[in-house]
Amino acid sequence: MNEPYAVEDAERGPTALEVQGLGKRYGQNWALKDCSFRLPAGRICALVGPNGAGKSTLMSLVTGMVAPTAGRAEVFGRPLDAPDTRARVGLVAQDKPLYAGFTVAETLRLGRELNGTWDGAKAEEVVAQGRIPLSARVGSLSGGQRTRVCLALALGRLPDLLVLDEPMSDLDPLARHQLTGMLMAEAAERGVTVLMSSHVVAELQDSCDYLVVLAGGGVKLAGDIDEVLDAHRLLVGAETAELPVEAEVVETRHSGRQVTALVRGNIPAPAAWQESRPTLEEVLLAHLRTPDAPTLITAEARPAGLGVAA
Repeated sequence: MNEPYAVEDAERGPTALEVQGLGKRYGQNWALKDCSFRLPAGRICALVGPNGAGKSTLMSLVTGMVAPTAGRAEVFGRPLDAPDTRARVGLVAQDKPLYAGFTVAETLRLGRELNGTWDGAKAEEVVAQGRIPLSARVGSLSGGQRTRVCLALALGRLPDLLVLDEPMSDLDPLARHQLTGMLMAEAAERGVTVLMSSHVVAELQDSCDYLVVLAGGGVKLAGDIDEVLDAHRLLVGAETAELPVEAEVVETRHSGRQVTALVRGNIPAPAAWQESRPTLEEVLLAHLRTPDAPTLITAEARPAGLGVAA
């Protein structure tokens, strides 16, 4: 295992990933623009956003697959182009690139040859959980089986930051449960930091404790999931009820004679409103439906020097 060199913050602890003003432009179009957030070490972070929000672009930047057009990023306190940075990061890309003519055993052997640090037992364990024969050709595997082989390659190199782009999209429920348990074990036992994109909220609730939401190419929400939820309140009232003027309104929705509002602000709700703590799904959907909703980046998720929380 690599010796950790995560940047220590006197108050916030070690940092695994920090990006500030990060952007990538293709021609005249920005795939990602002015992206800034901090991911503490040892957390399992959900990266959420609509199609085209820049999730895959951010992951490509963080793993050094593409170079940024603007801004900076550091992985465990080291710049992306530092010689030893890439060795600290494991990636499972959305398109699961593998050599179709190789057997699974040959694929794992390639992983061993290409990586200075390699845990063959760990890689074979991931494959064995899916009952995938080592003699099987990669081209004959199902989408879920290929995902397992890619994950075996990523975990076999013992990364300190594991980046997963839609890893569960082609897995069955049992495989998803196994993957969730595996990620939580890696975080608990080795202190691995995970950055995982997904569209399935149930997956996020089961395994993730940190959140980054992208919309319009930039960050809309970032921070510890419980802290983000605690910052919001769900208010339900009659159509004629008036919202507190001090409340920061994320979204209002009307249904018949009733209105539901997701708000921020530590103020007491008027008697005309029923107040509750929103679920993760309610917060995510409200922000995704309202791309111009006010941004929230908690103090823990703020890059150094960026200022106070929004």
